[in-house]
Amino acid sequence: MTATPPKVAGRPKLARQLGVFDATMLVMGGIVGSGIFINPYVVAQAVHTPALILGAWIVGGLIALAGAFIYSELAQRLPEVGGQYAYLREAYHPLFGFLYGWTLLLVIQTGGMAAVTVTFARYFLDLTGRRVSEATVAVIALSIITILNCLGVKTGSTVQSALMITKIAAIAFLVACGFLFVPAPHLHWIPIADKPVSFSLLSEFGAAMVPVLFAYGGWQTTPFVAGELRDPRRDLPRGLLLGVIGVIILYVSVSLVCLRALGPAQLALTKTPASAVMRAALGNVGSTIIACGIAVSTLGFLTQGILTAPRVYFAMAEDGAFFRSVAWVHPATRVPVVAIALQSVWTMVIMLTGRYEQILNYVVSMDWIFFGLSASCLFVFRRRHLGQANALMPGHPWSTAVFCVICVLVVVNTVIRYPANTLVGVAILFSGVPAFFLWRKSNLSR
Repeated sequence: MTATPPKVAGRPKLARQLGVFDATMLVMGGIVGSGIFINPYVVAQAVHTPALILGAWIVGGLIALAGAFIYSELAQRLPEVGGQYAYLREAYHPLFGFLYGWTLLLVIQTGGMAAVTVTFARYFLDLTGRRVSEATVAVIALSIITILNCLGVKTGSTVQSALMITKIAAIAFLVACGFLFVPAPHLHWIPIADKPVSFSLLSEFGAAMVPVLFAYGGWQTTPFVAGELRDPRRDLPRGLLLGVIGVIILYVSVSLVCLRALGPAQLALTKTPASAVMRAALGNVGSTIIACGIAVSTLGFLTQGILTAPRVYFAMAEDGAFFRSVAWVHPATRVPVVAIALQSVWTMVIMLTGRYEQILNYVVSMDWIFFGLSASCLFVFRRRHLGQANALMPGHPWSTAVFCVICVLVVVNTVIRYPANTLVGVAILFSGVPAFFLWRKSNLSR
């Protein structure tokens, strides 16, 4: 491993102000966006029986939970700011960590945030009837959240937690209304599948898993703020596991209520199933309520992204592998304000150029490449006996290997389905190689 430049003594440090509740809310906030309000119809288009539709959400939750167990042990062994960046840097080489941060900034985080910001703007304008452009609302919303996160990690976490609690309440209200006020169509749980077990059925179930896994993504971002947790070895694993379990309960409940209210055939035809359930329960008032819930959900997702991901760029800069100014911590608020501003400005650039929809096509393949690589770090850390940790991942090494294989299969499926988009994503990834060595050379010589 190449030498890491020493950190400058006397600089303000990140403040350790977050606890297990903050970590749990960050995990849930990083997962729950607008996907669960919409994606159930995509799953129902791929598989056509209640058992398979619900099964896809349960299997997706179990995969996310397996990832949470892996990351919990990684966090105990290496409770450093940057999460996946730090794991890849220490397990393999600083280049691997840098490439993750590079793609996170250029496409993974900022592309997703640009799309979510526009989604919030659309719902906001629909609800308020304001005659301003989507871009104006999106820029204002993103700027406000950015400023709040620059005021301190506790301020940003408090806002994010409040929005997450509101999201939980909105989802609970949706589920309650669906069960209490919507007459249920007759659901045939038997047979489990509408065709015999075959490669065709497995392929359909695999297609259903794509939107499910996308909806469950985001739990991996909370370790980015390990440097700001009061006791990261204790609080981060607890937050990861509690947060993912909480989301599984929410997602399976929404899927079940959509199936109960609409039935599998109607669900497959309804592109806004949550709105359809609320409209059936409470009429137009229900549609307005769920629209507010979706707007709050997207806002909460943005807050979580602005709070967590900039810590990766901060860690890269601290290691001398990025602009040194990105490692600057405000002496009063104790947060990396340059890193936060950098991510938000680049998000606005993507948003205003209208390229976010294309960039989203690169996100899945890139994200799951690094999921698999980061999970494989557990093999390396255990072999080196790096850090003190409980053996949190049950069934290791076989269970960890299965998770890594699932990551590979998701990437392979993406390559087959979207070869051109994947190639662009790979090109963006490898463009970071010369950038890494240029930064390292510049900072080491300095």
